[in-house]
Amino acid sequence: MIPGVDRLLSRPWCHELIAAYGRPWITDRLRAVLEDIRAGRAPVPSGDEGLAALVNAEVTRALSPSLRRVVNATGVVLHTNLGRAPLATEARRAMTAAAGYGNVEFDLDSGARGSRYEHCVHLIRELTGAEDALAVNNNAGAVALALTAFASGRGVAVSHGELVEIGGGFRIPEVVEAAGARLVTVGTTNRTRRGDYERAIAAGDVGAILKVHRSNFSISGFTEETELEELVALGSASGTPVIHDLGSGLLVDAGALGLPREPTPGASVAAGVDLVAFSGDKLLGGPQAGLLAGTSAAVARARAHPLCRALRCDKVTLAGLEATLALYRDPDRVRERIPALRMISAPREELMRRAEAVLAAVAGRGAGLRRALRAEVVAGESLVGGGTFPDARIPSAMISLGAGEEAERWLARLRAHSPPVIARRRKGRIVLDLRTVAPEEDGVVAAALAALGEAIRAGAGGGGGRD
Repeated sequence: MIPGVDRLLSRPWCHELIAAYGRPWITDRLRAVLEDIRAGRAPVPSGDEGLAALVNAEVTRALSPSLRRVVNATGVVLHTNLGRAPLATEARRAMTAAAGYGNVEFDLDSGARGSRYEHCVHLIRELTGAEDALAVNNNAGAVALALTAFASGRGVAVSHGELVEIGGGFRIPEVVEAAGARLVTVGTTNRTRRGDYERAIAAGDVGAILKVHRSNFSISGFTEETELEELVALGSASGTPVIHDLGSGLLVDAGALGLPREPTPGASVAAGVDLVAFSGDKLLGGPQAGLLAGTSAAVARARAHPLCRALRCDKVTLAGLEATLALYRDPDRVRERIPALRMISAPREELMRRAEAVLAAVAGRGAGLRRALRAEVVAGESLVGGGTFPDARIPSAMISLGAGEEAERWLARLRAHSPPVIARRRKGRIVLDLRTVAPEEDGVVAAALAALGEAIRAGAGGGGGRD
């Protein structure tokens, strides 16, 4: 017989919970547990201790935040579902400091009201060569703001081959439409020439030329596209603003990271665009933000638009972004200071050594654990992710587990670890790519694998391999 809520509230163990969390909330937790038992969603407890364990587990579950730290062992550096770029230590420190009061919109020199749009501007100008700059909440917002400010109620000329879809199903045509503009497609999927843009402008009422960097897919073969410099010349001759949606926002030479050539915001500014839009949270390695850099007149027009206020950044984001941008002042050390850049450039040999050390730590936690996991270190390939470098494969090292038909159950156990370890499945095996695991997290991975090995041994047993 399961006691009722009133009787359970009189239990000593329940008194402790009430003292910590309050009677109304604990009453709700008790009702939830009893409902789960009656509905068969929870086992019928054996005695008061079993019931107390169920209630404590429900309290722990309810108190757990929905947004939690995880260990990314997928090998996708800019994993959108896992928050894209991990932040540098300097950015985390700055964001914590900014969580209290700060001079977000206060001029410390005059004591008068200031502008949040002044923060980060000097660094963006310094790093891109732009006359002025503006930070908003993400790159899609930056593009939407630019289009709204320059082409609302008018046409936007975009190459047919640049009508990309970004994450979450958002598409360039929809962004143009949301800006209150009319999409004017020019050229074809594989070939778009300057004359295609000229004819669109001559036809009338084109408020802006939008060039979109195809960062998440590539087109090869019989292709042709109009270079940015040509579009700038056309825009200057016709009085049509040119907006470049760059997307990822890489501020260092891609070749130094072992990656194919990638356009940079500085190159767009040097080409003479009115505005270039790029992300703060992808290859730049900062918090989620969208940056607009360009001419003073163009940035002023975007800043003055009412939509700008709706897209503005929070104080914590501005602090993290500023700290991240400041790291780029030292080009010799930035690849080590920005975690995403460090992960991308880490050599396979180093990752191999770390992977072997992790498995040695697993073996050291108990005889037969590595054998139970059927674990080995193998070569593999990582991805940059985040809708960037679609054709790039980075040589990497992985820990491979022989899960077979139990792969989903093993993955779930790794996700249930604290903190969760997110791996991926490949051809009946589970792989954990050390490229996206910070060195200080190697111990977490070893502990998660050891716990998984112990669970396997306690259940179906082990097999294969050797420690």
